[in-house]
This record gives sequence, C-alpha cells and structure tokens, in this order.
Amino acid sequence: MTRSLHVNISLLTPGHFRGAWRLPGNDPRAFVDAEHFRRLIQLAESAALHAVFVGDSPALAPDIANAPGLGLDPVVMLADAAASTTHIGVIATASTTFEQPWSLARRYLSLDHLTGGRAGWNVVTTQQAAAAANFGLDEHPDKELRYRRAAEFVEVVTALWDGWEPDALLGDPAGSFADPGRIHPPAHRGEFFAVAGALPLPRSPQGRPLVVQAGASPGGKRLAGRTADLVFAAAQTPELARALRTELRGHAADAGRDPASIKISTGLVVVIGGTEAEAKEREAELRQTIPVRPALEQLAAQLGLPAGSLDPETVLTPEIVGNAAARSAGFGAGTLALLRERPHTALELVHRFAGGAGHRLVVGTPEQVAAGIAEWFEAGATDGFTVMPGDIGADFPAFVEHVVPELVRIGVYRGEYAHETLRGNLGLPAPETTTAGV
Repeated sequence: MTRSLHVNISLLTPGHFRGAWRLPGNDPRAFVDAEHFRRLIQLAESAALHAVFVGDSPALAPDIANAPGLGLDPVVMLADAAASTTHIGVIATASTTFEQPWSLARRYLSLDHLTGGRAGWNVVTTQQAAAAANFGLDEHPDKELRYRRAAEFVEVVTALWDGWEPDALLGDPAGSFADPGRIHPPAHRGEFFAVAGALPLPRSPQGRPLVVQAGASPGGKRLAGRTADLVFAAAQTPELARALRTELRGHAADAGRDPASIKISTGLVVVIGGTEAEAKEREAELRQTIPVRPALEQLAAQLGLPAGSLDPETVLTPEIVGNAAARSAGFGAGTLALLRERPHTALELVHRFAGGAGHRLVVGTPEQVAAGIAEWFEAGATDGFTVMPGDIGADFPAFVEHVVPELVRIGVYRGEYAHETLRGNLGLPAPETTTAGV
C-alpha cells in the first residue's frame, strides 16, 4: 500500500439528518452531553480513525425550533473528550471574523499540548449573518473583507505558534528555565490586527497545530492554498473532486508551497444498512424527520432564490438555479452537478442534501459504502474522507464496526496508527516555521 487513505468523522449530533433526534432511542439532549462525546471519540479511536471533526458557529442556529444547533464550545468539549484517548486527532472550528488571533492561538496550542500533538483548527469566516450582532457589529462583513481578515489572522496565529524556538525551554535546575532570546514575539501590525507579545507556551509537539480550511469560494480556495494542511471539501462526482484537488494544489504551488503538502478530505454523508433495502428504508425514515417548509426556505436561501419561491414539487434545472455555484460556492457547485444529471424537485434536493450542505450522500451496505470510498480514492479524486453519519447513533457504529474492516480488507486503509501526532498519521510534513532565526 503506497498511498494511505485518511478517514475523519464528524461528531455533529444527532447527525447530518438534523431531525434524527426525533427517532426512537435518540436523546434530544445528547448534543450537550459530555459522556456522549467521550463515547464517540473512543469509538473512533478503536477503529484507528485519523481525527474527529467538530463544526461551530457563533450564533444560535436559525432552525433551533426544529433541531439542535452547534451547542458546546468545540475546543472545551474536545479537550474533555480527548483526555481518554491516546492517538486520534481532534479538529475544532473557530471563526476568523469574530475571534482574536492571540487568544485563539493560545487556546488551540493548549489543546495541542494537552493531546500530545493531535489538535487542528478548522478555519472559517462565518456565513451566518446573525453572528455579527453578537459581537457588536451592525452588519455582517462582506465576503472579500472576511477573507482578507482571515489571511492576516492565520498569518498572525502561525507566527505566534512558531514563536518559541525548539530549544527555548531549557529547564536547567541550576540555571535558566527558558531563554528569552529564543522566544520571538510577532510584533505584528497590519490592516486588522496589532499583536505584540509571544504566547506563554512552547512549540507544539507536532511542530504546529494542523490548519484545516473549509471554504469553497474563490477566496476560500486561495486562502487554503496559502495556509491549509487539510481542506474539508464538498463534491458530488469524482470529476468535480479531482478538479478541486488539482485547483487547490495549484494555489499551494502559487503560494510557494509543495503541492503535496496540502491534503483534501471530502465530506461524505452515510446511511448504512445490513442490506441495500434496509439502508433505503432507514434513509426514508430519516427523511421523514425533516421539517419540509423550513428546509425549502433554507434551500432557497442557499441557492440565492427568492424567499417563498420553492414548493415541494418545484422542478429545478441548471437554468433556473443560474449562477448558484458562484453565489454559494461548494453548495452551489454540488447542486449544479446533480441538476446536470437530471432535473430535481425542490423536495428531492432537500432529501438529497439532508443537512449535508452539498456533500455527497451514500446509502447502502457496508460493502457498498467501502467500495465507493475506495473508488474515489484510487481514482485520485481525494486524499480521504470526512464521514458525516446520517444518524450518529446508528450510522457511526455501523461505519466503525462494518465499513472500516472492509476498507482494511480491500487494502485501502491501514487500520492502525503509525504515529503519535495528527500530522504524522496524516502523512503531512513538519511545517516550515515563520520565526526569524529558527
């Protein structure tokens, strides 16, 4: 096996069918239950998955009447959950639009030290306009400004993480604890931030926490090319996935980076059954948990269509959707890919995306799910997958217990950890430091 597939898992609860909390046996309060997340991360590590992934948004979910949102602070939750693990990575989301570089850099480097070099930061600029009012802003910053701020933000965070030289911590009982001459403050003053002092923490056990990026707009892809180690991407076809992988590697090369130093993790929503008929029956059951009218309004907003313009039987075509790909980036591109295959009704798209935000949905047996993963990986469409269980209480255990062994059997998945750090397990090179003199 010359090239190894990576598999991450999204811990979104109750799953990517957001109404799955309605099903018998699911606890509506699980999204704020510490023991629930401890069980999930232990299950993920038992299958030697590379990392758990947690999204976030700094605002109350607009559909809170129908489903839980992203409740717990992901860094706090993952610090607790990961305490019972030894190898699996933890990737938490935070926004560059509403955070400050120094405090974020300290928080994520703390998580990285507490886990022994297994932490990652998923960089987002936040699309949810309601977040602005939570931080004293009269309006949501436009996309171009958000990505300019994000680029400077990541630059400052990286400089802070690189601030201590590897041998700055001396620990000499007869002399000095640390050498201030080997600790370099960023002394940064830019368009958005002025950050003077260094962090009170030495360098990460893995060199630097992982930088993950999920934006699919042109600005997001350029930012990923400059800064990301791992890109969380949406694609409905291998051709789209391969084109995105090529484009992102091109942005990395343009930024003076080795194109192979950036890896793609394609989102994959899964609904698994013992037979194909059972899987389809489970999908139908999950579909019934979706509140149709709010979902149609959300779909219209995502596609830039007028509010109230969609009924369940409204037929959508590429011509009707128009410039959706340009307006809504990854979601629009995924939608257009489906509509080019055939027209879909609005309700079909609601069912198809099921909270997956344009990510591919696979419904089938463990063998079918594993075969689909292997096909995309072996075709060079992606470096791995972030699996998004339809119902985390059922589809996550099924993936671990049945799909992972099949991936190992067919030879595309290692099934064991090879390194102590997240970078090592993902096959990522040590980062080049930004600190002067290092």
